[in-house]
Amino acid sequence: MKQVKLDNIDRKILELLQANSNITNAQLASEIGLSPAPTLERVKKLENAGVIRSYHAVIDMASIGMGVCTFVTVSLKGHNKENIEKFIAAINKIDEVVECHHVTGQADFILKIVSTDIPTYQQFMLEMSNIEVVDNMQTTVILSTFKDSKVVPIPS
Repeated sequence: MKQVKLDNIDRKILELLQANSNITNAQLASEIGLSPAPTLERVKKLENAGVIRSYHAVIDMASIGMGVCTFVTVSLKGHNKENIEKFIAAINKIDEVVECHHVTGQADFILKIVSTDIPTYQQFMLEMSNIEVVDNMQTTVILSTFKDSKVVPIPS
């Protein structure tokens, strides 16, 4: 993706929307000092350029019964395009995988997994081990989270 050139107004829009994506266009316009029409046009431009990819509610996992969160490193049997594509296709079908990162180092991927409890997580791991291209998995259980920000610093 091509890097988008941002001016100070674009940066302010991004900061405000990251803090509160439910802000109305009128409120946003007031905060940045423009009228609503050009503000909406700028937001649409940022969306169309792929800078703003989506809007989400942040859910407290424990409040909906998702009590177990883990990071799993995965190594594939061979690090080639075909195996990577098979793995990604399989992972994209599993709702409990909320993040999947292709990484360097000892593992090929790091996954963030959410689950209701340990027995459910164990069942998930058994299913993961059936993905034909998976060679090795290592799990780290998250005990506590002290920072979980989705806010990206906007460079000047």
